[in-house]
Amino acid sequence: MIDMSRLTWLLGEPVATGQLKANPEDFIVEEDLGFEPDGEGEHLLVRIRKNGCNTQFVAEQLARFAKVHPRDVSYAGLKDRHAVTEQWFCLHLPGKADPDLSQFDLEGCEVVRASRHRKKMRIGTLKGNAFTLVLRQISDIANVETRLEKITQQGVPNYFGTQRFGRGGNNLVQAKRWATNEARPKERAKRSFYLSASRSAMFNIVASQRLAEGTVRQPMLGDALQLSGRGSWFVANAEEFESLLPRVESGELLVTAPLPGDGPLGTLEDAEAFEQTCLSDQTDLLSLLKRERVEPARRAIMLQPLQMQWQRWDDVTLELKFWLPAGSYATSVVRELMNLDEADADITE
Repeated sequence: MIDMSRLTWLLGEPVATGQLKANPEDFIVEEDLGFEPDGEGEHLLVRIRKNGCNTQFVAEQLARFAKVHPRDVSYAGLKDRHAVTEQWFCLHLPGKADPDLSQFDLEGCEVVRASRHRKKMRIGTLKGNAFTLVLRQISDIANVETRLEKITQQGVPNYFGTQRFGRGGNNLVQAKRWATNEARPKERAKRSFYLSASRSAMFNIVASQRLAEGTVRQPMLGDALQLSGRGSWFVANAEEFESLLPRVESGELLVTAPLPGDGPLGTLEDAEAFEQTCLSDQTDLLSLLKRERVEPARRAIMLQPLQMQWQRWDDVTLELKFWLPAGSYATSVVRELMNLDEADADITE
């Protein structure tokens, strides 16, 4: 089970306490695909604002309404049931007319717009998400605002949130049972969740240790570095190491941590030795990822929220807005601001 309270904070453990998501309207997510629908094609993109419905349920209801197989309805990512979220769904309708979406009647859902598109929308087909959060019952709002100023300049750790690990950390528990051959999950979706939880947990372990040692902006020889805003990375070799230091210091280049799989971690020399030490007690999960031939990847340790703005509503309430790239967690931003109940952090983004 992953214990988020043991992961290193960038700014030290917050002194303030507070509440996130006292009601669904306190957590608003607006999906940003990064492109506009083509206006033509055999796919229909439908943007829905929902409250009280999870993504898979809405997809199933759309399939039933449009009289298509559930596999013909896709989406870019899961959004939490207990929040107000806007996201796109993709209906494959080759040779079929658009359904009359004004007749789509599902409690908690509203069709915002719809347009044809040439390509199928798949998991991960989004640029990011815009968040509007209301933080309530803040015990030290001045301290939270001070931390917000620092986050605007320095960013936050790019941890995977507790929601990645399932309620009560169950995804990771089941992954460990699978790894030791105690129980193999039959459903493909569950296997995917358990493998994702495994590599996410190991990313958090390495990232936390880098933060603890203060080396997230001080590269090691052999580090895998990522250009800010890009997905590709390269290894810092001895010949160019000195020239890379100011680029890492400025945030142009980001130090990454591993999402392990069936293959090398991606680092070399000092950085590889460091990561192997961090993961030395994770042999069961590492063996599982290798056995299941999961493709290894890298993820930046630091995350820079964009378009950050906030305002006090009163002495204990603050509204916070920001944009994050796909795969990042709003709860990782809030974690640097104040301490929350574990239940408040159980949100899918």
